[in-house]
Amino acid sequence: MHFTPLGDRGIMITLGDAIDEVTNRRVRAISALLDARALPCIADQVPAFASIALHYDPALVAGDEEDGSPYERLVTSLDGILADLHENEMPPARLVEIPVCYGGADLGPDLDDVARQHSIGVDDVIRAHSNGDYLVYMVGFMPGFAYLGGLAPELATPRRSSPRTAVPAGTVGIGGQQTGVYPLVSPGGWNLIGRTPLRIFDATRENASLLEAGDRVRFVPISRKDFDGWTTA
Repeated sequence: MHFTPLGDRGIMITLGDAIDEVTNRRVRAISALLDARALPCIADQVPAFASIALHYDPALVAGDEEDGSPYERLVTSLDGILADLHENEMPPARLVEIPVCYGGADLGPDLDDVARQHSIGVDDVIRAHSNGDYLVYMVGFMPGFAYLGGLAPELATPRRSSPRTAVPAGTVGIGGQQTGVYPLVSPGGWNLIGRTPLRIFDATRENASLLEAGDRVRFVPISRKDFDGWTTA
């Protein structure tokens, strides 16, 4: 565990340099522990793959100048708090099932191309993608965008050389060794293989983001008829 400053109001806690479930579990355990402790000086926290950024108010850090700068005092406090870290006390992961209509020029225009790149059939891509057990490593890039680990190696596909200027909300894509769902209309360079009728991000909901770090995700194939019926219901 390594602490580094982020300007004069931030701290980066780095736990490793690789994307793996063990390291990410420690990140989520730290996030949960800090949530439980609710230090008044911490305004926000941003967990990532192998690190967590803390944004704090220097004026609210406990102690005085004789004990060091606000950064030094907060690091000392965090070091003591995180000594009590117990990863096995984390709540069980949620399982979120996401229905997906795969393929189609308007829903999954890159599905055929992904199949061709790997010399397999379209049905093989759908089967491998929907059989995956995915972990939400982090949420970032835009509100509600979850980076999912666990993509089958045979589906790992480089990002498109020419990104699209507007990817529809709910579109499921593959970028390198990860998959994810675009929560909002945005530019994007991932390979688009389908779309879900679910709202991944909705600011009017109590929990605006459907997915959170630590969730497990499964994609469930649905027909175009089911998709159209879902979106018009």
